[in-house]
Formats: sequence, structure tokens, C-alpha cells
Amino acid sequence: MSARKPNGRSSIYEDAQGRWHGYVTMGVKPDGKPDRRHRTGKTEAEVTAKVQKLEQERDAGNVKRPGRPPTMREWITTFLDTIAPQSIAPISVDKYWTLSRAWIIPHIGNHRIDQLEPEYLDALYAAMIKAGRSVNYMIQAHQLVYHFFNSAMKRRKVTRNVAQLIDLPKLIEKEIQPYSQKEARAILAAARGRRNSARWSVGLSAGLRQGEVLGLRWSYLDLDTGEVRVWWQLQHQRYAHGCDDPHACGARRHRPKCPKDCTRHRKHPCPKPCPVDCAAHASTCPQRSGGPVFRQPKGKRRRTFALAPELVTILKQHRAAQRRERMAAGTAWKDHDLVFSRPDGTPIHRRDDHNEWTDLLAAAGVRPGRLHDGRHTAATLLIEQGVNVRVVQEILGHTDLRDTQRYTHVASAAHRDAAARIGTALFADG
Repeated sequence: MSARKPNGRSSIYEDAQGRWHGYVTMGVKPDGKPDRRHRTGKTEAEVTAKVQKLEQERDAGNVKRPGRPPTMREWITTFLDTIAPQSIAPISVDKYWTLSRAWIIPHIGNHRIDQLEPEYLDALYAAMIKAGRSVNYMIQAHQLVYHFFNSAMKRRKVTRNVAQLIDLPKLIEKEIQPYSQKEARAILAAARGRRNSARWSVGLSAGLRQGEVLGLRWSYLDLDTGEVRVWWQLQHQRYAHGCDDPHACGARRHRPKCPKDCTRHRKHPCPKPCPVDCAAHASTCPQRSGGPVFRQPKGKRRRTFALAPELVTILKQHRAAQRRERMAAGTAWKDHDLVFSRPDGTPIHRRDDHNEWTDLLAAAGVRPGRLHDGRHTAATLLIEQGVNVRVVQEILGHTDLRDTQRYTHVASAAHRDAAARIGTALFADG
């Protein structure tokens, strides 16, 4: 009788019916038990080849976990609901959900994650371009798919990242469109007399991001020394049902399918109806979770710097006005220590903040622009005033100096002065 093989060794044998079997120990299961994989074949050679392939995968570290791999739809849901919130900002998770629901899930959501081929991604990206989406937007989708697969590889759901096999065009750098000094002054003039007008003074002079301005708290603002600590951001976490029956909870918000002769939606296409088992509309759930959350910035985004003396004066006036509001609100005031808040002390929603910006630009008589263009304006004005680019980097909270250097080529006033100087030196008479 042959000696029994040690535990962990592969084994091949023939059963009573003449069929061959092979067992390979691939590792350990989550419960601590050995992960033994089984392969069968009609001949010993066939099973031996299968066993050797498993052994090669094991030795190379390319071992998938036991069980059926998830579909892309299932893995995207797991990643965005469970994995991503641990390290990714809520606002980014929301953007990932929007992109996934609009493009990734409809095109490749039903494929098993381990069976997705490069040509399926090629078809997805081609469909995005055909629909008129920009190359940059397509690249964002590809980067997100890459993250999905990278996370799946770390958890041994797949043995390769299929997104690495795709060749894409380079990201097209968007042109920075800051407002001029004259336009910035017009915006600030239009803001005077409005509630929270100081919010726009902070945005255009200090270059804070929207979440940083809305999350700014008095305890991190020293109006005696004129220093601000940008240590927190206000972000909006996606709402989630806390009830037992999300479908019934959101029933009143479910969108039915419009009739063919719909007269309600004349200016815009009819909205997509809710699925039969719709479990959305969590924002109206009485037991909902999510909403405004305070989050610490990463890396160099967390910073301390001095404010302009004129801005300190404006903020002191704003603090006095807010104290009067607080007295008028009485017990209705909900204290969050926010520098900029709603009339009851609660956080300002980013959508309301954006709408105020749009209205402000119209009142100032300047071109429409993104809210982030205010940050571009602050950076450009600092460069034009001769502030060292590394100091500007620290004020803006850029991790990479190259992000700050983008503003040096749009400081047109400084460039015109340089051109005039070299022209005088080389071409002036006398």
C-alpha cells in the first residue's frame, strides 16, 4: 500500500466508474478551513493538466476565492456601498454612483466580473463617445472601472484587471477660465447686502473649495490673529433607507410610465419610470441615514494660512450679523459652529450655494461660470500680484506643485508686463 500524501499536497485518483478526479489545496477559506478545489476528467492526463494549472495559479498568487464571482452590477454595489465609503469622500462616492448608473451598469453590469473581456469595455467607451460625451468623461469612466477591478483583485474576486488592457487617449487638460480682477470686484459688489455675502469674499480671496467654505467653523477661525485653519469640509453623504420596507416607504415618490400622448412633459423628455421593485427615494425616509457630514481633508488640503486684513474685517461684521440672527431664531437655532449657515444655523446645501453663485453672476453682469472658477480666480490673482507659486500652493492646498503652476500661464496682466519690458529692452529707440 502506498503511503498517504501529506496534507496540502495535490491528489489525483480514478473512481469506480473510471472517471478521474483531482484535488488541489489553494489556500485557506475565510472560516479557516482548507480551500480544496476539485477538477474532473475522462483521462488521467486531462485531470493532471487541470491540476497543474491550478497549482500554477496558486504559486503565482492568482487565486480566486471559492464560490461564484459576482456580476459587475453586484460588485459595483458592494464597492460603492461598503468599501468606498471607508476611504473615499461622500461627494466622490455620489459621483461614482451617478457615472455607474448612467453608463457602466447598463452596458456591462450583467457580465460576471471574472468573464469581462476588453472588447466589452471598448464597446462601452465607444457608446459614450457616440452619445456625445467628452473624451475626459470617458476616461473618468475607465478610471472608475479600473478601481472596481483593482479592489476586486485585492479581495481575490478576479486574477487580472481587464481595464489595464485598454489603450485610451490622454486626458485633455481643461482650460482654466478665471474671472478678471474687474469682474471679481463686480461679483463682490453684487454680493453686498445679501445674506452670507462674506462667503463670496472668502471664496474669491482665499480660494477655498466649496466644501471647505461651507464646512468652515468659528473655532477654526482666529479673527484676532487673522489665521484660518482649513481642517474640515462639509460634504453630503448619499441618503439610505433606515426602514424595513424601502419600496413601501418611497411609494408616493415612484414615477409611473408616461402615456404615449403625454402632455405633461412638453419641454423635456418624459422621465424614466421607476422599476417595479424601486427602493430609492431615501431622502424622504423618516429613519434615513446620510445627509450633511463633516470630513477632514486629505494631505496638504488640511492647512493653515493668514487672511487679508480686509477679509478679517468683513468676517467680523458677518459674525455680528450672525449673532443677531441667532438671537432672533431663539430655540429654533441649531448650533453647528458654522461660519456660513442657513437662518436656523444648519448647514447650507451645496446645491443652494451653487444657485446663489449663479444668481450672483447674473446680478454682477459677468459671464456664467462654474463655482470652481472662483477658486481659479483667487489663484490667478495671487500669481498676478507676484506671490510665490509655492506660497500659492500652500494657500490653495494643492498636493502637487504642477496643479498650481497651471495658473502661471493665465496670469495675462503679468505676461503683458513681461512682454512690454522685453520689447522696451530690445526694440525701443535710443
